[in-house]
Amino acid sequence: MAFASEDASSGSKLPDLLYRVITFAIVAFLVYKFAGKRIVALFTGRSRQIEVELADLDERRTEAQDRLREVEESIADLEAERSRILAEATAQGEARRRAIIDKAEAQALQIKAQAEIAAAQEAKQAIDAIRAELAEKITSAAEELVKKQLKKKDHEELVNEYLKKVVLN
Repeated sequence: MAFASEDASSGSKLPDLLYRVITFAIVAFLVYKFAGKRIVALFTGRSRQIEVELADLDERRTEAQDRLREVEESIADLEAERSRILAEATAQGEARRRAIIDKAEAQALQIKAQAEIAAAQEAKQAIDAIRAELAEKITSAAEELVKKQLKKKDHEELVNEYLKKVVLN
């Protein structure tokens, strides 16, 4: 009996299943008939929109990579420029240092030459002063010696002789 009841229930299920399949087919046909083009257009449009967005994203990615490459090149150029400027500044600093040293050496030589000239002049003045003093002392000593050895008569003869020479000349 249980077997018979299964047959009876499966017999009533078949028309119900057939009814549902036909109803689904009619609804699917009506949806396709009235909204099919729109649905296809919707999916096609969405598909195209996604393709456009993907192409746009791909283009933007390429642009970003190009920009990144430019920035990296710019950074490399900046490094090279920094190195060049640093080398140039170092060279200028070295040149200035050398110029300062050369100028200081020239000034030192000039000061040394001036000091030598001043020392020579002072030595000459000292020698001249010593000679003058020595001449004065020799003259004084000679005068004293002559005064001691020269008598009045000899003195008068010398003066007269000197006056004759002066008058005759």
